[in-house]
Amino acid sequence: MIDDRSMLTSPTGALVDELSAVDLQVDAVYVGTRKDGAPADPLNALLKVANQGGFRYRGEARKKLELLVLKTNMDDPDWPDELDPETGIFTYYGDNKVPGVDLHDTKKSGNLILRTIFEDARAGERGRRLVPPIFLFARAGTSRTLRFLGLAVPGASDLDASEELVAIWRSTKGQRFQNYRARFTVLDAARMPRAWVDSIIARRPDHSLAPEAWQLWRKTGKRKALVAPRTLEYRSPAEQLPADGPSSAIAQAIRHHFIGRWHAFEHCAVALAQMMIPQIAALDVTRPTRDGGRDGIGQLRVGSGASGILVDFALEAKCYPLTKGVGADDMSRLISRLRHRQFGVIVTTSYVTPQIYEEIKQDQHPIVVIAARDIVELLRRNGRGSLEAVRTWLNEEFPAEEKPQA
Repeated sequence: MIDDRSMLTSPTGALVDELSAVDLQVDAVYVGTRKDGAPADPLNALLKVANQGGFRYRGEARKKLELLVLKTNMDDPDWPDELDPETGIFTYYGDNKVPGVDLHDTKKSGNLILRTIFEDARAGERGRRLVPPIFLFARAGTSRTLRFLGLAVPGASDLDASEELVAIWRSTKGQRFQNYRARFTVLDAARMPRAWVDSIIARRPDHSLAPEAWQLWRKTGKRKALVAPRTLEYRSPAEQLPADGPSSAIAQAIRHHFIGRWHAFEHCAVALAQMMIPQIAALDVTRPTRDGGRDGIGQLRVGSGASGILVDFALEAKCYPLTKGVGADDMSRLISRLRHRQFGVIVTTSYVTPQIYEEIKQDQHPIVVIAARDIVELLRRNGRGSLEAVRTWLNEEFPAEEKPQA
């Protein structure tokens, strides 16, 4: 039983009483305390930062930061923070989430901090030395339990500077406002030595104790990412289906919108594919086929300018209920249409059955699967995190065909 003391639960299950004495280990889970009957997360004990908020730091936001913590619950449908373990890219949204507030004038100065650290990160070695160590934490179950995601630096090696920190528009109740979407690289550093952390807290930072990947970035700007390729080559139905009730409602609303006009879902599938793969240069819906479906034919642009090339691909869409999976006949139809050096995309409001998913991976068929969970996540990343917002999008972009008057 967990008592009211601060403790750390490591991946192996070991317990450590004093959080202020432990190293930070990637994917370790840290458990906080209870104060006056209310839960408190472990960040104050670990890093001597505030007890609340997504942005927590030591130092002054408008002058110099000594240390920065970005904390996420990973459950805000309108602002979907995300860590991609296969690339090491962490996407984090700023703290201007209501209308009527200037982009940089938030209570915790979070967006001002984002602007400052990204500007410094682009200003050569001298600027990078002004960027504080950035520690990432995500909620892991209860409100006082956090998982350490890693040590991050602003930007990503495969992104243009204009894509690393972007002010995006959102609206609520008819009012528009801006917030930041920031992208960070989680560095290849499994452990943060307590001696380094303590030197920062004591305001006598000894960065020679820092992980090598962080020292390398400060000196050269090279980001050595912590990447973790998937060991499981195919996803189970549970991993493809929505994870909660609100997400399931969104997936069901999409299918319901196209009941009786299944061919119209192809246009929706095209839009979803373009959300997932921005490099798509062209994607058109072809004429109806006998089974009532429509196929999409597209081209993916690889490279840019005169050096770029176009790669052909085919798209198949299945507007199925959550209980019906894409099976052998559906997948065979898509695979049979692929020519040499082409790939396929299948978009479904349900899932691909395990046997078929496993077969396309084992046989190395180049198929991109966009399942129900992917659809919901794509819409949320594009500012449509609520059922109401999704229904508005469907009605505006794919309106029901008007019936001819008698």
